[in-house]
Amino acid sequence: MKDFRRLKVWDKAHQLTLAMYKATKRFPKEEMYGLTSQMRRSSASIATNIAEGCGRRSDADFCRFLIVALGSGSELEYQLLLCRDLGYLNEKEHDALLAQLTEVKKMLNSFIHKLAPWKANS
Repeated sequence: MKDFRRLKVWDKAHQLTLAMYKATKRFPKEEMYGLTSQMRRSSASIATNIAEGCGRRSDADFCRFLIVALGSGSELEYQLLLCRDLGYLNEKEHDALLAQLTEVKKMLNSFIHKLAPWKANS
């Protein structure tokens, strides 16, 4: 069992989640149960799956949770694009959040490749 708090990728994912909560505070109230909720869940899911994977007994199990975290990252990537296009995020905000997300996704991909090279994306 690994301590997720010691993983740099978890810390970056946690920081992304905090940034996402801050950014979505300004979204229209009618999005409270729509995009606001979805984006918060997607971002939190990344860090949550890293943490949950750390509690598993094997690298293969851990890897599966990292893959789920990566999927949540892709979901969030689309949601960021949608929010930019809807005008909920300006270009600068979108780009900053996307840069954080891209860094987390690259770190996840590297970690997956380290644990199970046959499962990582090229």
